[in-house]
Formats: sequence, C-alpha cells, structure tokens
Amino acid sequence: MMFFIGFLVFVMVVIAVALILLVLMQLPKKEAGVGVAFGGGATDALFGAGSGNLLTKITKWAAVAFFGLALVIAILQSHSGEKSQLQRQKQMIEEQASKLPTTQQAPAAAPTTAPTTAPAQTAPATAPATAPTTPAENPEKK
Repeated sequence: MMFFIGFLVFVMVVIAVALILLVLMQLPKKEAGVGVAFGGGATDALFGAGSGNLLTKITKWAAVAFFGLALVIAILQSHSGEKSQLQRQKQMIEEQASKLPTTQQAPAAAPTTAPTTAPAQTAPATAPATAPTTPAENPEKK
C-alpha cells in the first residue's frame, strides 16, 4: 500500500511540474488582466470562452488530474493511517499484558523439621557522653 501511495505522489509531482510548464508556455489574452479577473468576465478569464487551443485544454485536464490525485492520496493515506494506529494500539495492549504479574501457584508444602531461630542480638545501650560545663564555657550562666 505504501509503495502505491509513493508512486501516486511521484505521479502528482510530475503532473505539478507539467502544470507549471504548461501555464508558463501559454500566451496571455490581450484583454486578460486584473480588471477582467475581478470583473464580469471572470468565468471567461478562468475557463475561457469555450474555445481554446491545445495548451489550454491540456492545462485544464492536468489541473483536474492534480486535484483528483490529491484527493485520492489523502483518502489512501487516511486509511493506511487507521490501520497502523490500530496495529500500534494492539501492540501496546500486548506489551501491557506481558508486563502484568502472572499468578503462580504456591509450591507444595514440604515437611519441616524443627524450626530454626537465630538468637536475638541486642545492641549495648550507651548513654551519650556529656562533658561537665564550666561557667566560663557556658556564656548563658554569667
């Protein structure tokens, strides 16, 4: 699918270059200009008066092909994006499922002998050493 979309994009670029060259090769009409484009003869300036030479007809068909291809590529791209998004979601769900802890059964109870206990170790209690304070060392008692 991606190869087909890539091929259509290549064809669209070729059509775009051809369309640019076709527009540049055409001679302007004598009465063509900004006033005609925004005036009453806008349809004649845009589409012609119904008669045209070969270049204008090819230009019209190239423009239609360009816009049609743009729509087809957009539709194909959106459909291929949905598939890849669904595949990404499926992969995320599978990864999350693999990270979940699995429940394991406890091993069968083995016969035990006398329980072994370690003797309790006690730390020696030590009091903090306090040094006698003299009135010279303690400024508060002066």
